[in-house]
Amino acid sequence: MTSPLAGRRIVMTAGPTLEAIDPVRFISNRSSGKQGYALASACAELGAEVVLVSGPTALNDPAGVETVRIESARDMLAAVETALPADVFIAVAAVADWRPAEAHDRKIKGNKGEMGSLALVENPDILKTISQRKDERPGLVIGFAAETHEVEDHARQKLARKGCDWIVANDVSGDVMGGDENAIAIVSSDDVWRSQRASKPEIAGLIAQRIAQAVVETC
Repeated sequence: MTSPLAGRRIVMTAGPTLEAIDPVRFISNRSSGKQGYALASACAELGAEVVLVSGPTALNDPAGVETVRIESARDMLAAVETALPADVFIAVAAVADWRPAEAHDRKIKGNKGEMGSLALVENPDILKTISQRKDERPGLVIGFAAETHEVEDHARQKLARKGCDWIVANDVSGDVMGGDENAIAIVSSDDVWRSQRASKPEIAGLIAQRIAQAVVETC
């Protein structure tokens, strides 16, 4: 069996992040982590050394993958930076854009009106941070974009904003988040590659093969 990613190190993220409001409540999203975990497995099967930084999911750690479990966006960025250097970085995780300005150490009592208005602050932009590193920038930096409309247009805009090499875009207006199937468009500065709808492991295999091709050419 050929191992086209043998000797290559891939750091990637998956799942949601969880941003605490108090010990009971939090801000998060519907990401299941299924596509990211499938991609970690697919890259490992092609011979890569894979470090998966995962937010909270109900999934088992992928076989043959070093999995680092975290909760918040700040913890995710710290774990990613600790795992560098790498040949490839893949930001699959659905990172919460915002977090509470203050995480309370006791439960806020709603019936006493303690919640009031919730002040929010921006979370670190993990994809942009890694894309713009002056040192230890991976040779291939890939982001994911979960969109509900104008999917490829939004992906091109995100590619320009983040400074990464690819955006893997998918339409999540249906049952993709939490579901078992997906369809993607891989958007780069000069090309778009589109898949048919398939199972998430099948989609992961297609992405991993394209990563292997790109690594041979560029890394």
